[in-house]
Amino acid sequence: MAMKKFINDPDSLTVELLEGYTLCYPDKVKLVSEKIVVRARPKDKSKVAVVTLGGSGHEPALSGYVGEGMLDASVVGDVFAAPGAPKVIEAIRMFKDHAGVLLVILNHAGDLMNGNMAYNMAVKEGINIKKVLTYDDIAPGIKAPIEDRRGLGGCIPLVKIVGAAAEAGKSLDELQALGEKTAERMATLAVTMKTATHPQSGDYISTLPEDMMEIGMGQHGEGGGTGPQKIASANETAELMIRKLVTAVDAKHGDKTLLIVNGSGATTLMEMFIVFRMAHKVLAGLGIEVVGSRCEEILTVQETGGFQLFLAKLDDEMIGYYNAPSDAPYWVVR
Repeated sequence: MAMKKFINDPDSLTVELLEGYTLCYPDKVKLVSEKIVVRARPKDKSKVAVVTLGGSGHEPALSGYVGEGMLDASVVGDVFAAPGAPKVIEAIRMFKDHAGVLLVILNHAGDLMNGNMAYNMAVKEGINIKKVLTYDDIAPGIKAPIEDRRGLGGCIPLVKIVGAAAEAGKSLDELQALGEKTAERMATLAVTMKTATHPQSGDYISTLPEDMMEIGMGQHGEGGGTGPQKIASANETAELMIRKLVTAVDAKHGDKTLLIVNGSGATTLMEMFIVFRMAHKVLAGLGIEVVGSRCEEILTVQETGGFQLFLAKLDDEMIGYYNAPSDAPYWVVR
């Protein structure tokens, strides 16, 4: 079946979507140098800037979280492709006079390669910079080494926490430590029933039979999960996934957690709330408190049918920053 999307020239897709996005929220974000989204009202240079990078096609991530209390800049690549290192270092240089730059990198090959290249260039130029890697995907196994664990939607709550700390005036070293602590305490597991088409080529990212789903498929259709299995009920799927996440973050009776159901693009709120209900019930049964929660599309993959279930074990410091004010277009806390 032919792809059905309201687009123009596929080659100008990323530029056009960013132009539209920044025109829609001119009081919060602006587009500079074609594919760099920054805050419309920059923070004071006495504070650390938080920068990230990633491909387009995952809206509202990542640029939807540029704003007060979150990101200072998002460097955008083409659909599902990391931006090149020259564009990333260009963004970093915009904040060279700030108290420092914290670069948040999702653990995908392209993001890691270009992010690290730009980081090394910044270090050579004498820019005060540190980096934090997100690796929340537990599909390769709870005990899998960090390098084998992909960065999924967990990057967004991490950005919320470190972004609030940056807004509060924390030092670069303090922000890196907080980011690494958050990354260590969070885990995500995805499930997919229907994969997306690539909006520039019209090709399917991957395929699954109509009556099958896969737990652990990567957000670009990569393998590494349990393999296809018959579609299970919301309760069965949620319970299986949340118990794995509890083990992954070592949550126990009395712990405080953040629970997020992130829709992948074609999953309805009805489905997400039903999944959230069961995940919450399992946590309550284990005596694990949910002190923060979201049920919405945070990081999507076009029209992928499925969701990412996220769990983080929070301490009081993380809770305080998670609840702190923010004013990004897709994450507002008053």
